[in-house]
Amino acid sequence: MKVQDRKPDHGEILARQGLRLPPITLRHLRSAGIYCQPTVSIEHQHLAKRWVLRGVESGGAVADLGAYCSFVDEQGSALAWLQRVDSIGVNGVHAVVVAPVLVRLQIVRIQRTYDLLITRHNLSPASGGRRPQLESSVLFFGRRGSLELDLWGKDAALSGAVFPVFYSRSGEAISLPSGFRDAARKLAAAVCCSGCRHCHLLQPRTVGVEAEQADDTRQAGTTTADAATAGQSQELWISR
Repeated sequence: MKVQDRKPDHGEILARQGLRLPPITLRHLRSAGIYCQPTVSIEHQHLAKRWVLRGVESGGAVADLGAYCSFVDEQGSALAWLQRVDSIGVNGVHAVVVAPVLVRLQIVRIQRTYDLLITRHNLSPASGGRRPQLESSVLFFGRRGSLELDLWGKDAALSGAVFPVFYSRSGEAISLPSGFRDAARKLAAAVCCSGCRHCHLLQPRTVGVEAEQADDTRQAGTTTADAATAGQSQELWISR
């Protein structure tokens, strides 16, 4: 069999596409109005002449179930959003993030049972201006984790301070990768946030970062009308 003809295994599909939910779970999420988008896409920044990854923080919860997805850096620290998204509906898209490397955290809760997937995404090197390939790997996959607290109800005061415990098939506790426990706590809170309208992981982009990027663009000699339009868009994002 040729290398290009090799079919991806379950781990590769999981790393690229996220949690594979059964149809009954998907139907209940749709019925509850919960929209979670775990897709990671490759985008090209024409002014900076580079490729980046794009992700969306999204999701929310109702009392019985929830789903949420967001992103951190390789050390588990918060990333700044590119753009916050406000909408009339709840439990949907909250913000957009772009970066050269993303670590995705996706969690699904059914009452007090949780599935958590943590995956790393980066771009393979490419020459000649060709589109790079997406490389994805699984850092952690916990199934049927347990958290005997009603974080969406009477135990809401503990939201953000605890996360589920996951076990192997033999009954041994599985530890999360170093550096991702705080993010997991926030995701456990997010998936219990009924009628969610805000970000749980991505942080506001600071004016200083935007100004520094604008200076870099000017130093690169970008003087076209497209660059001026992009600068105006950045100012609008800052004002939000």
